Amino acid sequence: MGNAEKIRKALLPNGLDAVIITSAPNRFYATGFSSSAGIVVITKSAATFITDFRYIEAATAKIKDAEVRMIARGEKYHELARDLCSGCKKIGIEDASMTVAEYRTYKKAIEGAELMTASGVLADLRSSKEEGEIAIMRDVQRITDRSFAEILGEIHEGMTEKELAAKLIYILYKNGADGMAFDPIVVSGANSSLPHGVPGEKKLQKGDFITMDFGAAKDGYCSDMTRTVALGYATDEMKKVYGTVLEAQLAGIAAAKAGIVGRDLDKSARDIIDNAGYGEYFGHSFGHSLGIEIHEPPNASPGEPRKLPVNAVVSAEPGIYLPGKFGVRIEDVLILKEGGCEDITASPKELIIV
Repeated sequence: MGNAEKIRKALLPNGLDAVIITSAPNRFYATGFSSSAGIVVITKSAATFITDFRYIEAATAKIKDAEVRMIARGEKYHELARDLCSGCKKIGIEDASMTVAEYRTYKKAIEGAELMTASGVLADLRSSKEEGEIAIMRDVQRITDRSFAEILGEIHEGMTEKELAAKLIYILYKNGADGMAFDPIVVSGANSSLPHGVPGEKKLQKGDFITMDFGAAKDGYCSDMTRTVALGYATDEMKKVYGTVLEAQLAGIAAAKAGIVGRDLDKSARDIIDNAGYGEYFGHSFGHSLGIEIHEPPNASPGEPRKLPVNAVVSAEPGIYLPGKFGVRIEDVLILKEGGCEDITASPKELIIV
């Protein structure tokens, strides 16, 4: 079953007659085609992808389970959506990604119908990956593993964080990435205490922890991985913190399985860090789902009350960040199964000193 058909089958149980898909990630999910412009309209009887001249040839060749139409000069997407939804009383929209102006435009164009939220419906469908999606994500994750092994040989004293980040980006492309899943985080020394620090002009020095958080994009899906390595040597304190983070990650991986509540998975790792006395220095979640986007719901976070479904793809990334000193984060990607999980990240996790 294609994703457009899955969306169509979800209309009736969610009280919808149609859904208008406007965001790029969900357009890709529905059609398998990536573009910067277009909409997908799915009713109980048809699925239609509308885009402009720039993409029409490629879309026609790629999309198999939806009608492909080109928007003509002077036509408006919201007016075409209105026509395709003629007779529909309850129409789903992506309220979570629409601007206020977009919502007002669609609301005005589709008078007589009730616009209802469909963001949650689409997110729920995307949260459990099909085998074809998982196969792509395994391949993309292998790109990160190969790239990590290669980047270790490039790290040396005196190079800047920016230079290391640039080499990492090049290596990811060389190993098959279509692009970056996100801008790589490459930080060192005291900067590594910044969970989302930006690579700068700081030069790598012996005794630095170097944290590299990066992911590739390939065939529409993302990978994600973080490794923290030491340059030259690691102090006893650095080794203790690293060991605590690794223990927490392994505890989370051991607890990860389909059906676990997100906050319970987070707690399984957080308790290790709390008991070691570093609780105040772990301020983010244990993990997040990923797929077409690098951050997707549901999450393995303290505030997540939902259960994680079978074939959810979830990161496992606890960390400890000591301000002004250093930080450590270790991240793998897991596929949740009944009774356990599969870790699809193959890179070593013991402390590496380069």
